Amino acid sequence: MTTDTKHHAPFSVLMPLWGGDDPTWAARAIASATVAQQLRPDHLVLSVDGPLPDPLEALVARVGAGEFGEAMVLRHGAHRGIAPALQDGLLAAPTELVARADADDICRPERFALQIPRMVRDDLDLLGSAMREFSDRVPPGKGPLRERPLTQQDIEEYLPHHAPFHHPTVVLRRSTTLAVGGYRDLPLLEDYWLWERMMLGGARMANLPEVLVDYRVDEALFARRGGVRLLASDLRLQRMMLADRVTTPVQFLRNVVLRAGYRLAPGWVRRLGYRRFVESRHQEPERRADAG
Repeated sequence: MTTDTKHHAPFSVLMPLWGGDDPTWAARAIASATVAQQLRPDHLVLSVDGPLPDPLEALVARVGAGEFGEAMVLRHGAHRGIAPALQDGLLAAPTELVARADADDICRPERFALQIPRMVRDDLDLLGSAMREFSDRVPPGKGPLRERPLTQQDIEEYLPHHAPFHHPTVVLRRSTTLAVGGYRDLPLLEDYWLWERMMLGGARMANLPEVLVDYRVDEALFARRGGVRLLASDLRLQRMMLADRVTTPVQFLRNVVLRAGYRLAPGWVRRLGYRRFVESRHQEPERRADAG
């Protein structure tokens, strides 16, 4: 596939960074989203959420010095969480198109060469893609596939049950995102809440079938996704989706029961349940394509 990378709509990469990030992983993530891209972003917006240890401060200095291209570094004195960090970055972004990236994932080189032209051609407000998991034991490109529905209709049908986008893969239209309130604080679910509000606001949405991000996972990931605090986030979002008539009362009850079981189960059970009931329904098409 040939993509014109000489003439494109300006776009920024928005990446949050906090003191718990690994400096080696973060440096690799930043490079993968900037200088390693076939279509390089016009700006990197690095939103630093709270104080950093010295190795991460050294990385931020490299960003500020232009090693990864033109960059803007936002500073926050205290650790406030990902939603405020992303909202500040979105407000500060100098371009209408803003691509999300995380400090422990790897963007594939063709990511923006595929996504930015599609955003422009179809006048989309939100575009994601498939991704693959990797870890210290499973190299990038070899881990489990994670897909999402591709078309507007399928996305809207999927949204009442699960988040229809992988957050680290999306490109957003800044004006549309801010018009519905942007990122609002809801632990672990700030993205899902944003997708719901964008759908209700009439956003034009799609996913690409290609795997454009390698997503880092570890054993602690599913442990972090449990507990009463995150169940409270689930209940809050489900109540809002019911009030917005995105879900029916029957869907609300089903979602609450399933999420309560998920949040309160041991981490290994969450991993197994996620693989079996959430991801498996979307894996077969690309497996067949890979085999061909």
